[in-house]
Parts: sequence; structure tokens; C-alpha cells
Amino acid sequence: MKRFAVLLLLVFVAGGVVRAEGTPRKVKYKGGRSYMYRLTLIDKQGTPFSLSRPEDYLSPRAIERRRRQGIDVDSTDLPLSPLYIEEITAQGVTIVSRSKWNNTVLVSGGDEQQLEDLQQLPCVTSARKVWTSPDSVLPPQRRERMAPLMHKWDTLSVCRHGQARRQIDLVGGAALHEAGYTGQGVMIAVMDGGFMNADRIRAFMSMNRVGVKDFVVPASSDIFAEMRHGTGVLSVMAANLPGVYVGTAPDAGYLLLRCEDNSGESLAEEDFWAAAAEYADSMGTDIINCSVGFHDFDCHTDSYDYAALDGRTAMISRTASMLADKGIVMVCSAGNDGMDTWKKINFPADARDVLTVGAVADNGVNAAFSSIGPTADGRVKPDVMATGSPTTVITGRGTVGKDVGTSFAAPIITGLTACLWQALPSLTAHQLIELIRSSADRYAAPDNIYGYGIPHFDEALARGRALQDEAPTQ
Repeated sequence: MKRFAVLLLLVFVAGGVVRAEGTPRKVKYKGGRSYMYRLTLIDKQGTPFSLSRPEDYLSPRAIERRRRQGIDVDSTDLPLSPLYIEEITAQGVTIVSRSKWNNTVLVSGGDEQQLEDLQQLPCVTSARKVWTSPDSVLPPQRRERMAPLMHKWDTLSVCRHGQARRQIDLVGGAALHEAGYTGQGVMIAVMDGGFMNADRIRAFMSMNRVGVKDFVVPASSDIFAEMRHGTGVLSVMAANLPGVYVGTAPDAGYLLLRCEDNSGESLAEEDFWAAAAEYADSMGTDIINCSVGFHDFDCHTDSYDYAALDGRTAMISRTASMLADKGIVMVCSAGNDGMDTWKKINFPADARDVLTVGAVADNGVNAAFSSIGPTADGRVKPDVMATGSPTTVITGRGTVGKDVGTSFAAPIITGLTACLWQALPSLTAHQLIELIRSSADRYAAPDNIYGYGIPHFDEALARGRALQDEAPTQ
């Protein structure tokens, strides 16, 4: 799948040799023909919830995050109208996902005409088909076999960060750890397609796992038997085996959210993603790491064109653009289409007020596959760059390995953003994003390949301390 690492069908093995990985044979889709439609609701009339009582639908941590940054709860935070929900379900369809920020529901059923007719309801302003069941899908994944031990050559006893040292050093991250900032007290939501064996791998045994939730329809029976991609992404931040591999934020809290459907590419995944982002917000998440992205779908008439790359057109990008105003920093992979005909960043990497991350090699030179900007409305993208060609990760088998893609560059930035926010807790999400951009080596002359360049978190810490001293007390 090209939304994830540029080489999901390629893996690195000892000696740097690359081999193709076999693709399982597809099986017939069970359950017969079915559809999903996204319904946009007219308003939120009839909701029993109130802006004056956010504790009824937001966690204390989410409310405190807003208070700390001077952010008011607004109408987008209110849950959907239960009157409208009842009106829709009374038609004999099933609501499988909701988005209060977009005021939408995702409904499922086997009668396409029945779903199409829902747009005639007084509470519905539009209905759009976003998913049709495929004829065949990949079979359910099984757990990968765990490696019994780390290899001796994986250990760098002279360096606490072990094999993660070079990718952390490139962006000046070690200075934050040496100062005692390791992400403690910061919550990171990791939005991905699965976390193969992350509940068993030794490198994650000390991880503060806040929660796990699946937003894909139908949900997986075991989120830890789905896709090794999320395991590699998570390891870049959360792994903690001193001398072998220490990630960028080993002491942060982690909320693991599955929102990527590995069976195909459809607009419904925007709905899954939005529901996951809103859940992360309600739980009090501070930072979201997003290493999913797309522009092309199985139904090609749904695919986006470049004109839509404005941070507002795609539902997923529109939702991501709201995060900073909720007090959340989102760090997003740029995409791996730099060598394809599309070339540009993917959705939601075009979102406003997020940190979009491209990939460079160890020497700081951009990876040819790293997607480029600008957005359709002329904004600089990517924002910053980090090591992604390749990135050292912990694999789904629990060993140290290499993987390629902006997916693995993004969590380098995410984890260190958590450390920086731990050090500078009075900064707002908007201030933190700008601080990281301004620390990058091309900030004075950004371009469409490197964006603002490679950030330096040691410099950002020094500048941020001065900014924090000047900030008014909330």
C-alpha cells in the first residue's frame, strides 16, 4: 500500500540487501454486497449536551489542555443530536462511525437505494457513498513469530540510544533527553493500521500504554496482529532498551488507535480517521502522530486531484486542520510519492497548522521518494525533515531493523515534540509548531522539497525557554 512506507513490499535484511516480500492470496469477502454512506447532518438541534458542561463529553485531561492554552469549547465539540441518530436508525440502517466535528455519520447497509434515500430525511443535508464491499480481500493477518533474542551486534553499550542514536542526533534530540525531558506527562496518540506484537515485544515492556481502540469497520479481533507498520512507527518514539534502542519519547503515554483499513482504499477511511482523532482529543491527547495518508482510491472517481490539496477540501485534512485550535499538535508523514506521477504530499499532510515531515538520508540529503509541496493554496510543505531513508526501527518480530518512508521520519519529530512540550508546558500548540519550524536549517529560505529543513530541537529548547519566560500566565 503506497500510503505507508515507500517500500511496504520490500524489507531490509542483514548486509543491506533488499528482497521482495510475498503477498498473501486474497479470499472472498464475507457477508455479501454492502455499502457505506456518509451522511452530513443539518445541525445539532436536540442535543442534551451544553457548552457550559464540557465534562459530560470531554475528559478532565482534555478540558485542562484547553484551559492551559486559553481555548474555549465550541459547538464542534458537542456530540451529535440523539434525535437525528434515532431518526436515521429508524430507517433500518446501522450507524458504524460518527464525527461530531464534521457533524456526520457513517451508515452501513446492503440496500444501496435505501442508503441513497436517506438524504431525503429532514435532518440530512447530503449523502455520499464512500465504500462498496470488495469481491475479495486479504486474509486475516496472523501474529508474526517473535525473535527469541536481540543480536549482539544490535548493542551499542557506549550509547544509551543504541541504534537510534544517529537519527536522534541529526535533529539535536539528545540534548533534550540529557536535560531530563523524555516525554513524561505528555500523551501521544499513534494513528496507524495495526501494531503487530507491540504488546509482547521486550522494547515496549516499560511503555506507558494509555489505551487501545479500533475505528475500522469491521474492527479487528486483535489490533496487535495487524500490520507491522504501526509497530515500527511506535518504536521510533516509545522503545526503551538502553544500549540497544531508545526512542525519542520513551516516557510519554501512548494511545494506540487503528484507523487504516488494510483491505482496500476508500473514502470511508476518512471517517475512521476523523472518529479516531476526535476520540484522541476527548481523551486529552497532546500530540497525534499520523503516518497514514492517501490521494488515490479503489474507486477512481473518488480520487483527489491537486486542486483539493488545500487543507480544507478532503474531510481528513479539514479535520486535521482543526487540531491545533483544540490544543493538539499533529505530526504527519508527507507521503512517499516523490518518484511517482503524483509527486505531491498526500492527504492529510496538506492540513493547516500541522507539522508535515519529509524524509532525508543520514547525511541530510532528501530521499527521492519523499513527497513534495507546495499545497494547492501555496503553503510551504513539507514543514520539516527527519531521517527516513532508512530509519532504524524495532520490527514486528521484536528485532532491530531498517525501514524506509516518511512514515518513520514523522515519529522522530513527534517524540521530540513531546519532550519539548514537557520542557515548555506553557506554550500553545500553535506556538510549539512555529518554534520547531523556526529551528530548522532552511527557515529563512524554505522550498518545496525540504520545506523549512531539518529542525534542531536543542536550539528550539533554548529559544523556547526565552519565549516561555515572555508568555503571559494563563
